[in-house]
Amino acid sequence: MKSRVKAKASLASLNLQETVSKFIKYLVNVESCSPLTIKAYRLDLSQAFPELKGQEKFTGWSETELLSRARRALTRWGTLSPASRNRKSATLKSYFGYLYKEGLIERDLAGQIPSPKVPRKIPHFLSVDEVLSVLQSFERDPSPEAVGEKLLFLLLYGGGLRVSEACELRWGDVDFYSHILRVTGKGNKERIVALPKSLIPLLKKTKRQTKGEFVWGREALNPRVAYDWVRRRGAKAGLLRPVHPHALRHSFATHLLSSGANLRTLQELLGHESLQATEKYTHLGVDQLARTLEQHHPMGEKHLQKK
Repeated sequence: MKSRVKAKASLASLNLQETVSKFIKYLVNVESCSPLTIKAYRLDLSQAFPELKGQEKFTGWSETELLSRARRALTRWGTLSPASRNRKSATLKSYFGYLYKEGLIERDLAGQIPSPKVPRKIPHFLSVDEVLSVLQSFERDPSPEAVGEKLLFLLLYGGGLRVSEACELRWGDVDFYSHILRVTGKGNKERIVALPKSLIPLLKKTKRQTKGEFVWGREALNPRVAYDWVRRRGAKAGLLRPVHPHALRHSFATHLLSSGANLRTLQELLGHESLQATEKYTHLGVDQLARTLEQHHPMGEKHLQKK
């Protein structure tokens, strides 16, 4: 741990622009944060400290001044949704934690920043019947565009990929023999994804017809195009609600969990860093839970009938 004596000396010359710049570089080079995350952090800090936008160098800031301005920002953000306020609070906590770790402030001010509770939302997911309806719609569609749409649908629903992971998939990441993908997800972390065998023939067919290192050709698939494909396919299949790519990932997780997969396995398949992120999928309906109980519990109807 860095000396608190150094912190006192550094505090007198604390430069707001310089510390924020170094913090952003730390997020990029050490934490391997995504470009979107970096963009969000920059925005949050520029809103919390409007002085960052000016040309004047702000030095000599005290811990009290930093904390006071952060609290004022939290007040300004009071009208935002709990999820937005929670993200902005996390940005301030991370920044203050960095200053403390680097010995630039004497106290870790992160504990002084409250985090609003965010109501847990049940993710939008498709029922098994809705998934079958989409798959049947592909069988009725002979257009060349349907091949790409089907491949994307199966990567998202069959492999549980994030839309960014599917869009950036390269042929070098595909192991046709073992039916697995090597995927680089959030935080530049790599994981292995097992694919349904039924997806392999479509991948092989696409590889024969495609030129380029990406599954989609010479370039990665634009995420906007991916969203359009999924939304359009849902409409063609006659689904009542609009479908987005992440709903297919939610469906992958929900259907695996309802079929008996445990949370730890699901965590690995989804590439979640913490089990808490996976627990949001434990939203099975009462009917499903009752059927599971009757089928597997020793006092369930299925077991009692055997006696």
